[in-house]
Amino acid sequence: MEQTDSVNADPVQRTEGRCSQWRNWAGFWLLGLCNNFAYVVMLSAAHDILTKQGSENSTAPTPATVALDFERGNRSNSSRYDCNPVSAAAVLLADILPTLVIKLFAPFYIHKLPYGFRVLFCVSMAVASFLLVSFSATMWMSILGVIFASMSSGLGELSFLSLTVFFSRDVLGGWGSGTGGAGVAGALLYSALTQAGLSPQITLLIMLVVPFAMVISYFFLLVFPASFPQWRSGEEEHAAGGSEERQRLMDESEEEGEEQREKAAREDRTTGPLTFTEKLHVIKGLLRFVFPLGLVYFAEYFINQGLLELLYFPNFYLSHAEQYRWYQTLYQVGVLVSRSSLCCVKIKKVWALALLQVVNAVLLLLSVCYQFLPNAWLVFAIVLYEGLLGGAAYVNTFYFISKETGDRQREFAMAAASVGDSLGIALSGLTAFPVHRYFCSL
Repeated sequence: MEQTDSVNADPVQRTEGRCSQWRNWAGFWLLGLCNNFAYVVMLSAAHDILTKQGSENSTAPTPATVALDFERGNRSNSSRYDCNPVSAAAVLLADILPTLVIKLFAPFYIHKLPYGFRVLFCVSMAVASFLLVSFSATMWMSILGVIFASMSSGLGELSFLSLTVFFSRDVLGGWGSGTGGAGVAGALLYSALTQAGLSPQITLLIMLVVPFAMVISYFFLLVFPASFPQWRSGEEEHAAGGSEERQRLMDESEEEGEEQREKAAREDRTTGPLTFTEKLHVIKGLLRFVFPLGLVYFAEYFINQGLLELLYFPNFYLSHAEQYRWYQTLYQVGVLVSRSSLCCVKIKKVWALALLQVVNAVLLLLSVCYQFLPNAWLVFAIVLYEGLLGGAAYVNTFYFISKETGDRQREFAMAAASVGDSLGIALSGLTAFPVHRYFCSL
């Protein structure tokens, strides 16, 4: 029947349908790029400004400045590893905790805030983060800017993932590809502008275009369904429909009214907002998706924040700082490729990806301990592979949640499952602390 309708459809209608699909895909791609781009750039800029402030004020080093010391060549410690006494995991925890808190609690209440207001709030937080870090005169202002960027990114991710349920499932591929591109584009653009001679402050002011690009992508590029509640929450939308139904029942005859009211009550239990108990039931069903996703991110961020700094090859033609930058760049390239692969390949067994990522973490941990890898080329390949696994786990997890969750639960499920990656990252930061301290004490 669908094929017949498609064949018999007016050519203009088919063209408009394809145009809308491309606009929505591109819109979600830009939303993913903007949502994560600002976060990536903000962290780099905050580190630069914290470093500058620390040198100007001659204050004690913060976790952010200490985490950067090795890039300038830190050989002041007696460890056989060229590393810092404080792991980069310190910065990671400061960056991820606001996002984690939002993702843990917002899914239970965020439906009360319409999507239009959510987007404006995210944009406001992103603008505030750019301005705070750009004009910061103290360290606490820079840190507050990073927190605002984290809040914007966390709320944006769970909101836009929930938003995908109102569109074709193809937009998940656009969202995933955009978020993957943000890491590469953000790091490259920030580095290019600062190396061209612009100060971090001026660079951040230029980057204020990013939040406004999010506004344009959401309000002017996406083609929303006619019934989409842009400025009205789901509860208000349902209440309005319920009022109309109750008015209709009042117009029914006395004998039929009771039967109609019972029917309306049954429909309300299957179409109305989820109750708290129902949400807990949905979360229970999501554990089979959230655990593998969290394990993937735990393993890969344990590698990135706890091990990569220690994987230094002194006889390689690249310096320690250059090796570390290439590790991070290749990881982001792998994430971009795999997050863009949903249109080509779909992997339902995310547990397999999680186990392969754990194997990567164990391999590199043993390499740090016994130093058996001969050169950085092998680490480059492993890190690229690590990014491929992480990106594939992310997009496939949300694709199959969207596909296998019921219509009524899907919007909440997409938001609630977004906590998996943030929880894994936070736990990896906590684990990286003692591991990093142990190796640096040798």
